[in-house]
Amino acid sequence: MSDLEVLEKTGTDAVKRLRKSELAAGGTFMINSSQLPAKQSYLEYPDGTIEVVTIGDDARSFVTLRTLTPAEARLVLSQNDLL
Repeated sequence: MSDLEVLEKTGTDAVKRLRKSELAAGGTFMINSSQLPAKQSYLEYPDGTIEVVTIGDDARSFVTLRTLTPAEARLVLSQNDLL
């Protein structure tokens, strides 16, 4: 395994631990994806719900654009190596 691959695995593992910790504590986890338009992200909730959100006009909150179906949510987690 090359140094770059080791570094990538270390980063991925850290993100997975952070996600698990945030969701276990009742918080949300933001998933940024190049597959979404600019200024949109996914927000994952402890109950497994994932929403597509954008930043609100106040720049301090999120506006929900839509809630993903369970199948869409699994696909997003899979595509982002979060399963």
